[in-house]
Amino acid sequence: MKVMFIGAAHEVTGSCTLLETCGKRFLIDCGMEQGENIYENCDLPVAPCEIDAIFLTHAHIDHSGRIPQMVANGFSGPVYMTGATAKLAGIMLRDSAHIQESEAQWRNRKAKRSGEEEYIPLYTSNDVEKTLPLFISHRYGEVFTPAKGVKVSLHDAGHLLGSSYILFEITEDGVTKSILFSGDIGNINRPLIRTPSKPPHADYAVCESTYGDRLHGKDPDYVGQLASVIGSTLAKGGNVVIPSFAVGRTQEILYLIRIIKENNLCPEAGNFPVYVDSPLGIEATHIYSGEVSEFFDDETREILSKGINPISFPNLRTAITSAESTAINTNTEPKVIISASGMCEAGRIRHHLKHNLWREESTILFAGYQSEGTLGRKLIEGAEYVKIFGDEIKVKSRIAIIDGFSSHGDRNMLLQWLKNVNPDMIFINHGEDGVANEFSLTAERETGKPAYAPFSGDVYDLATGECLEKAIVKKLLSKKNFATKKAKGEYERLRGAGYRLIKLIENCKGMPNKELAKLADQITNLCDKWEK
Repeated sequence: MKVMFIGAAHEVTGSCTLLETCGKRFLIDCGMEQGENIYENCDLPVAPCEIDAIFLTHAHIDHSGRIPQMVANGFSGPVYMTGATAKLAGIMLRDSAHIQESEAQWRNRKAKRSGEEEYIPLYTSNDVEKTLPLFISHRYGEVFTPAKGVKVSLHDAGHLLGSSYILFEITEDGVTKSILFSGDIGNINRPLIRTPSKPPHADYAVCESTYGDRLHGKDPDYVGQLASVIGSTLAKGGNVVIPSFAVGRTQEILYLIRIIKENNLCPEAGNFPVYVDSPLGIEATHIYSGEVSEFFDDETREILSKGINPISFPNLRTAITSAESTAINTNTEPKVIISASGMCEAGRIRHHLKHNLWREESTILFAGYQSEGTLGRKLIEGAEYVKIFGDEIKVKSRIAIIDGFSSHGDRNMLLQWLKNVNPDMIFINHGEDGVANEFSLTAERETGKPAYAPFSGDVYDLATGECLEKAIVKKLLSKKNFATKKAKGEYERLRGAGYRLIKLIENCKGMPNKELAKLADQITNLCDKWEK
């Protein structure tokens, strides 16, 4: 009865944990790493064919993306998840395979010219088609038995349609223990999906920490923020470019824009066009339009019952082919462009950034977490120049963020989740290095229970709570280099804030003198504080 941490240990992506009990080996998630790696993950200690089952918390690629690779290398067991996760994971893994194959073709063309070895993709579309029949769906709260002595149930995590906490109740050699894996814990009061359910009690809790060092703020006005950005940008003749995860975030943004249009909250923009430029996002939107209605919140189900599509509205346009995508940027009409990937690491979004980052009248609007080392993270930290497709682009556009619009719970929500679970021991994962460490200390202080942030390769005995094996930690990026890079990023972020302040001052021309004086006093006080 032991647990081994493999992926998303002191990192945000690549979730993967091995649970060994009752003579069986189970993986909880098997995700792909994205962005910059700080630590080297240990290898799976057994062959894929020796894994008896995989349990998937939700469909996002950083949790599901390596399952077809497991199948390609011999895994043939069941993959347990909710029905909505099965539908969404199917389209996401097919898209991921297409990306793997396309990258392999591109790299092999270069390798052939340079005489380098052939590049083999992690997996192919054929591997994905072999994977999908292994999916087995269960409803929330349904208890099932994947092996003798092991009971499992899924509980609504409120992060993505079908996302789950996964509870294992294990009896082995006369000892009964329970362990709850949080997956990604959702934010509250978000469009389309329900607020995370209250988690069940467990002896051990494995809790994510993506936003373990910050708060979202009280009752953020998503519609108001989005309407303000769209209205002000389109009135200047610019485009609003929204890097968005194709599954989940894209549909939530469409839901908000429907409200904006229905209530004419951007009168200056008229019936503005909205482009979804992501074949995967378009396919996911079809699923969100009613195929998984049982997973929606009450408000969305009520809208559907009236025959209204909650994520459709006039002048919504889609781009499926490359030609259709290219045409978006040749069209000079001010518009909203929603495109993947959400962290700007790949996909069509990079073309739209290349066409809009240098335009002062355009806005790049972020609505989700940006991992360390990604292009998205560089932009929100205030980079003045970025490289896209080998070209250096000066960042002149406005860089904006929808406050609180995250699919992850913040620090207080994570702490409340842990208090509800009331475990005897806490493991913190799925967070950046410093955040995981900080949140483990916070969790221990606030709950009074021992909390650890294990590294990849750490092994714990669930019968006794003892650490059986401590990993040899391998850093891929030295602390000195990382600190230098981080410091540079924070300075660029500060410079970016300064440019934003200058733009704000320029936009204040014509405001009442009372408001101008108030702002001037605030800026003066800030300068006085930091000049001391």
